[in-house]
Amino acid sequence: MQLGSIEAGGTKFVCAIGNEDYRTQDKVRIPTTTPEETLSQTIAYFKQFPDLKAIAISSFGPIELRHNSPKYGYITNTPKVGWANTDFVGRLKQELDVPMYWTSDVNGSAYGEYVMSTLFNENINSLVYFTIGTGVGAGAIIDGNFVGSLGHPEMGHVRLKRHPDDLDFPGICPFHGDCLEGLVSGPTFDARLGKPGKDVPLTDHVWDILAYYVAQAALQVTLMMRPDKIVFGGGVVSEAFLDKVRHEFDQLLNHYVDVGKLTDYIVMPAVKDNGSATLGDFALALNEYKNKRGRFTDESFSFNGYKTI
Repeated sequence: MQLGSIEAGGTKFVCAIGNEDYRTQDKVRIPTTTPEETLSQTIAYFKQFPDLKAIAISSFGPIELRHNSPKYGYITNTPKVGWANTDFVGRLKQELDVPMYWTSDVNGSAYGEYVMSTLFNENINSLVYFTIGTGVGAGAIIDGNFVGSLGHPEMGHVRLKRHPDDLDFPGICPFHGDCLEGLVSGPTFDARLGKPGKDVPLTDHVWDILAYYVAQAALQVTLMMRPDKIVFGGGVVSEAFLDKVRHEFDQLLNHYVDVGKLTDYIVMPAVKDNGSATLGDFALALNEYKNKRGRFTDESFSFNGYKTI
């Protein structure tokens, strides 16, 4: 059985073919240019695989997930130039006659991490996945279901208490200024220091400032959702940075609730090589295929979240 994954990012699409064991058999990267060009190349890629049974799409956003909306399957008011109000799913359905599952990029990654945890027999029922890169977003799963009914969460845009050494920085989010994304995303290094984060040593105090903000985000989801695990991925994140985050989190939480060992609670992705969304998409595509064939069961990794098309 062949299953498709589309990890649609603002700079590139990662399209992949895998099997029911979630193993990648083929993969291609397509630059994110215009919707017509990018989606046409995506369609052409999947047309090479006549045994394709279903596709799951995890896309940058915001996106419309409500099936009763006339814009279901659309990328909506994204700041990505040329992509606002793009009928993503509709365009693919014109030429690919297979079941499709539609969700956000971070939801796809969250589900991949959830599946991987289950494969390794971790006793978890919930997790939150944050990505910190060009932007910031998060997806959450509780009891196998995505959180959100009006739409997907936008945890990258929560408000935070400002670090006393960072009060003059206005933030870079075009919508909210100094929200989480406006304070810790990759481009904030250039805005603060005039150089990319890869050129900033971890001894620079700016990393302590970012850790303070990221720890607040972890604290918020801890107290509101009480997940079993919080996963941080994306280009800004490293194990050394997470050590700083854990330190700040420990100070902020002040032993108010028990989260276990912090090195097991605040973690890097278990799926290597930025593959969380691809693995999650394969699992979601498999579930969607089973749904459409009327063979949906309660076996491992079955998903009862958002309705599908």
